[in-house]
Amino acid sequence: MSGPEGSRHGGQQAPALELSGVTHRYPDGHAALHGVDLRLEPGERTALLGPNGAGKTTLVLHLNGILTPTSGTVHVDGLPVEREHLQEVRRRVGIVFQDPDDQLFMPSVREDVAFGPANLGLGADEIDARVTEALEAVGMAGAADRAPHHLSFGQRRRVAVATVLAMHPSILVLDEPSSNLDPASRRELAEILLGLDLTVLMVTHDLPYALELCPRSVVLDAGRVVADGRTAELLGDGELMRAHRLELPYGFDPRSVASDARG
Repeated sequence: MSGPEGSRHGGQQAPALELSGVTHRYPDGHAALHGVDLRLEPGERTALLGPNGAGKTTLVLHLNGILTPTSGTVHVDGLPVEREHLQEVRRRVGIVFQDPDDQLFMPSVREDVAFGPANLGLGADEIDARVTEALEAVGMAGAADRAPHHLSFGQRRRVAVATVLAMHPSILVLDEPSSNLDPASRRELAEILLGLDLTVLMVTHDLPYALELCPRSVVLDAGRVVADGRTAELLGDGELMRAHRLELPYGFDPRSVASDARG
């Protein structure tokens, strides 16, 4: 789905996402990120874990230029996240926020999903095709003409994913995708996400969900990457988990399900 510009380095495909030495200091002097290095390859599914206040949201807001590094660089598909590339970067990086109501504001589902493609200046036929494709991908094609506020929370979250998919991103960033979902909605969303041919970065406190969806996890704490490896191995490291205030549900043993994790 990505355009040719910035997609290759020296004949090789560029990383989907690359942060190099990213530091961020807020105007009040608070330093939220300290020299973060992170590289995601195309098609990789990675969970971003860490306690509250670790800097996860700050990091995510650098991926489409909402925040600018105090020092360091961010590249998306080889494109530097800088002013001249922001429109293309924001098309390529689709962020699904924790509250779907932050993304759904039109009278109908169809209009919500069409909003982004329409702002790209696409023709009516292409917009209709993208709306149909995105809603089918999340199992919500039958709700195109419904009002978003008449849908269940889980359905609204799936429509929020569709609004991003309609932009044909190369990277899907999900902020706490399983929060407030009942078990059936949680499973349905997992099946949808596993079926997408995209690079995925998932910010979550739901560690079993991270294990199910993301073969790799990165642990961020106090603005620094403190661990990066296979999700099952990190979740099985009790000392690491305790040191960074990460807790598995009572009785959950990641070793018992690691063989089922799909990568």
